[in-house]
Amino acid sequence: MAKSSPRQRKTSGRVMHEFKHGELKSGKGGKGGKVKSRKQAIAIAMHESGTSKYDSGAEKKSSLAKSKHKESKGETYQQEKEGKSHVGARGRRESSRGMGGENATRTTRRGSSGRRSSASTAHKRKRSSSRKRKAS
Repeated sequence: MAKSSPRQRKTSGRVMHEFKHGELKSGKGGKGGKVKSRKQAIAIAMHESGTSKYDSGAEKKSSLAKSKHKESKGETYQQEKEGKSHVGARGRRESSRGMGGENATRTTRRGSSGRRSSASTAHKRKRSSSRKRKAS
């Protein structure tokens, strides 16, 4: 069996965390009620992360994209309950490797793409220009 990607593992972990804390709900919009069965929770986790063998390729892709979008906007049950803007972040800091740095101390702009913030790139530009001056 193929190994799942880090993003897929993170999504599966988030769903299982929701199950353990009684936040995971079944059905469209959570109208089916709380999930009580571990097997059902695993099935939901695999579907959301796009690792289920029962979904087609297109279905896997769309369900993972939907989960990514939900996580980035802070709309998962875990984020709503814990008041976080990202999964895996302590408070609002982007602490995980997938979220911008292994133990980032500074919060990044919400929705910014890439690892570096604009402040660090400006600092690097300043350093490179000072090196050029020293060389000439």
